[in-house]
Amino acid sequence: HVQLVESGGGSVQAGGSLRLSCVATVTSFSEYCMAWFRQAPGKDRKEVAQIKIGGGTPWYADSVKGRFAFSQDNPKKTLYLQINNLKPEDTGTYYCAAVRSACYRGMHYPYWGQGTQVTVS
Repeated sequence: HVQLVESGGGSVQAGGSLRLSCVATVTSFSEYCMAWFRQAPGKDRKEVAQIKIGGGTPWYADSVKGRFAFSQDNPKKTLYLQINNLKPEDTGTYYCAAVRSACYRGMHYPYWGQGTQVTVS
């Protein structure tokens, strides 16, 4: 049973930084494609970053390029998203998602975390 648990959200001022974490309860972490989605208040959930654990070029939405960056701790099966130079438009609930597959754009993720709230003022 795959579980994803996010943490690291909070309330910050514009220009600040946060590091979001997603701990994955999986058997083979390196076989997963994982992503972060953001859901702003009153809006649809949108994918902002995607990465193949174990290798591959990460993808970032244009709105976050240069400010968001992945890192990972494979023994801890944890994916991190470093968010720098936060902007008010980054406000929303951030969800970690995963699928046991190579990554491609527009893919379906069957596994989701509960979300962590980021508020930028």
